[in-house]
Amino acid sequence: MTVAWTPHRFTGGLLALDTANTVVMRCDPRKTFDRFKDPGEIVRFAEAASGFRATELGGRRLAAPSPVRIAPVVLSIREATDRLFRGAVSKGAVATTDLPSFLGACADGLAGSRTEIGAAGKPFGDPATPIAFEAALAVSALSLLQRDTIARLRICRNCTWLFIDRSRNSSRLWCDMAVCGNRQKASRHYRRRRTAANEVDNV
Repeated sequence: MTVAWTPHRFTGGLLALDTANTVVMRCDPRKTFDRFKDPGEIVRFAEAASGFRATELGGRRLAAPSPVRIAPVVLSIREATDRLFRGAVSKGAVATTDLPSFLGACADGLAGSRTEIGAAGKPFGDPATPIAFEAALAVSALSLLQRDTIARLRICRNCTWLFIDRSRNSSRLWCDMAVCGNRQKASRHYRRRRTAANEVDNV
């Protein structure tokens, strides 16, 4: 099934977190599913991310011409990123035991990459040419290791996606207020009505 790569799919705050969130409902074995099960979706995701993550990428487009070939590397970075930083949210610190696999996955993503990153105004290199999706994903994932970023990582209380809380008082509870926030509010409202109805029935 073709995925609609809407703005909601890019509420993680960084390319690496948006990619980690392509596995839906990770914590519920009954409901979880992988949006990259079809490698072709990696191409479509990269195309959408080029727009939604244009600021992070410095305007550089993402290229994923061979999704079947890069899928193992992309999935490896994705899973290592989720494992490392989901644990960091829970513990308040990065577990060094998870770093070797994370760094190894990122190294694989950068292998064969011929570009320069980090220049002023060109965080991901020359915006005039595309960058391999797996290389950009590795760079984005490595950027999460900054202390200030780790302190702002959160897990959505509705869908369990990872996201960066950039609110002024660091109090965001949901990855997307318009989607997850409203669902939680509707759920609370429903529970209150059910409780009130039960109390009336028991009078």
